[in-house]
Amino acid sequence: MTRSLIDSVNRRQFLRNLGVSAAALPFLMGLPSLGFAADPGTGGTKGKGKRKQRLIVMFSPNGVVPKTFWPDQEGADFALKESLAPLEPFKKRMLSLYGVCNKINGDGDGHMRGIGCLLTGIELFPGNIQGGSDTPAGWSKGISIDQEIAKFLQAKPETRTRFGSLEFGVQVPERADTWTRMSYAGPNQPLAPISDPYQMLNKLYGQKKDQETLRSILDDVHADLKKVSASISAEDRRLLDQHATFVRDTEKQLADSAAFDAKSGNAHQPPTLPAGVRNDNDRMPELSRLQIDLMIDSMQADFARVATLQYTQSVGGAKMKWLGINEGHHHLSHEPDEKQDVQDQLTKINKWYAEELAYLVKKLQNTPEPGSKGSMLDNTLVVWTNELGKGNSHTRDNIPFICLGGGLDWKMGRSLKYKKVPHNRLLMALAHGLGHRLETFGNPEMCKDGVLDGLV
Repeated sequence: MTRSLIDSVNRRQFLRNLGVSAAALPFLMGLPSLGFAADPGTGGTKGKGKRKQRLIVMFSPNGVVPKTFWPDQEGADFALKESLAPLEPFKKRMLSLYGVCNKINGDGDGHMRGIGCLLTGIELFPGNIQGGSDTPAGWSKGISIDQEIAKFLQAKPETRTRFGSLEFGVQVPERADTWTRMSYAGPNQPLAPISDPYQMLNKLYGQKKDQETLRSILDDVHADLKKVSASISAEDRRLLDQHATFVRDTEKQLADSAAFDAKSGNAHQPPTLPAGVRNDNDRMPELSRLQIDLMIDSMQADFARVATLQYTQSVGGAKMKWLGINEGHHHLSHEPDEKQDVQDQLTKINKWYAEELAYLVKKLQNTPEPGSKGSMLDNTLVVWTNELGKGNSHTRDNIPFICLGGGLDWKMGRSLKYKKVPHNRLLMALAHGLGHRLETFGNPEMCKDGVLDGLV
């Protein structure tokens, strides 16, 4: 029997017979990826000599109230209006990008194209999901920029992480349709965000628990192998020796993993979540903070360098009772501008999202960059966006793009105003900022003028 067959068959069965959990099996067989972000053989540092760069995309739905959202001024001397007021402490690290438009047409209603084409920059497939009065549609025809960037980073050992990307949600419905999915691994490949923080915690740290179980099992295995060795044939003993070698190698790599984590600052304990937080509308503020905390913790541990945070969905109908608002968000967004009380409620809703963004950015600012100087915010760009520019018109002109942080070496602290440029050019700029020199992204017709200018 060849060594490769032993690796692929006998070792798996060998571990199962030892009682190793199903979750631990793929974890084991993926050595040296034992829950740490890079192979210790690379010298214990990833991207040595080059800083880490991260991208976070945050989504909230149903457009904004332009008159209370966008700064009037252009350049470095600009004032934040009520919707963006919570971001005042980070104004010098902020870019407001007005005039960036989702020009992708085709099948699907405004909300469907708004979210389905937001990060993909390409049309939706024809399909049977009917929305509004437009033609039905299906999933997006292409990969989303977060996944394109994650794929680029995962292709290089120095920037590879355990997960590549993480998709967080807050009150995203479990049903799968075009309105509920923002990220795509490829054409017709929507990615579901995880809205349950307990489920996300298990995804992030369940493998560490398996490592602990595995260490205790391997201690017992050594003694068992010695006992069996004396009473089996020479041929079986050779096979057993191979198994013993495998066990010793596994123990060594577990030890290397622990040493690497300690050296790189990743040896922190999994966070503890409060028990019994219901995943429902009224607990949305608490769920939001739990998900943000988990995101920052996971990025501090270098589990991923790309993440998305999706609040509800396109056509999101959250009732923000904690703000004194009892009507659903989507319903309010369709009311005419003349209803000032509704405009005030919509402004209050977007201000709440800005407060959550401010919480995220402050956490990044207050978290030291592991193994380096400065804060995580110095190496992270956070982009807040939306599927619509304005809810009651369903326009996809002037899509909100508010950027914060120092992850991409852009010149921050400015309000920029463009003349209805395709958002594909901004998506390309995100990729370029992380070293991925795309010539086009999504629909190539939207990329003729190249990467969005004025950012650096």
